[in-house]
Amino acid sequence: MLTGVVTLVAVCPAAPARAAGPRPVEEGTAKRPVPARVTGARTGIRAAGGRPVAARAVAAGRGAPAGWRPVVMVAVGDSISSGFNACGWYVPCPARSWSTGDDERVRSHYLRLLGGGAPVAGHGVNLAVPGATSADLARQMAGAVARRADYVTVLVGAQDACVADERQMTPVDVYRRRVAGALETLRAGRPDVRVFLASIPDLRRLWQVGRNSVAARAFWAVGRICPSMLARPRSTAPADRERRDRVRARVAGYNSALAQVCAAYGPACRFDGNALFDCRFTRDQLSKWDFFHPSASGQRLIAQLTFPLIEDWLREPAGERVA
Repeated sequence: MLTGVVTLVAVCPAAPARAAGPRPVEEGTAKRPVPARVTGARTGIRAAGGRPVAARAVAAGRGAPAGWRPVVMVAVGDSISSGFNACGWYVPCPARSWSTGDDERVRSHYLRLLGGGAPVAGHGVNLAVPGATSADLARQMAGAVARRADYVTVLVGAQDACVADERQMTPVDVYRRRVAGALETLRAGRPDVRVFLASIPDLRRLWQVGRNSVAARAFWAVGRICPSMLARPRSTAPADRERRDRVRARVAGYNSALAQVCAAYGPACRFDGNALFDCRFTRDQLSKWDFFHPSASGQRLIAQLTFPLIEDWLREPAGERVA
């Protein structure tokens, strides 16, 4: 089964994509460094507790002479982070992942870290798996520990809601427990790791974008893509409207759980403050293979929205680290 995609609301910046030709797909590592420094604008998004995400204080302690400079970064989660359908027919495309991709058109976290001076060249590991749910996260985190990750991105949960019947959706408390347990696995194995949690996209907004497209409806039906939300996409019957509202509410519950778990983890964790859940997107930012997963342009948009929320870590004074 497939997972979700980025969604709609006014905070999303424009992210036009250049034409993208096919590239070799190499799962596991990213390769191309970018020599120029890349900086992102502040977004003003706030974390749990009302403080600006980018303004969290750091505590004095031991650290690398140049401040935070991750050597290994790892992406965990589902098909979005794997770059699924971003460069080919129903295949992962880690080169175009918003997290660890090496395609300069996407300008991933990996490439932006390189541009900021982090020595991660050749050490962008993509462990995200299409179809993964929160139940798979602990195993993926164990893989991040085994690879000695210094920085981990997490985007998972759309598949917890994208089920054949809404009654099969993962309960919010179960989702919260799984994510918290996975983060504890990470912390136990890599005490100094830093982690970024991306919110799950608003699946109802995806439905709003594609429901009037004949091609989108055809792909959704043939591929049985996210039936809990996308079944009977043109129906205005009260039962279908209420079903979509319940699925959206479940995703919102997952995102609230992410904010809580990240706050409990401490300043070495950042949540995106619902940046992806609240983001407007266009049909051009969806894959034409399924009108569901992000295209290369959509992957770029995710990176553009989220990297500024951790960029201040690169500017920490020498000898400091988060508590």
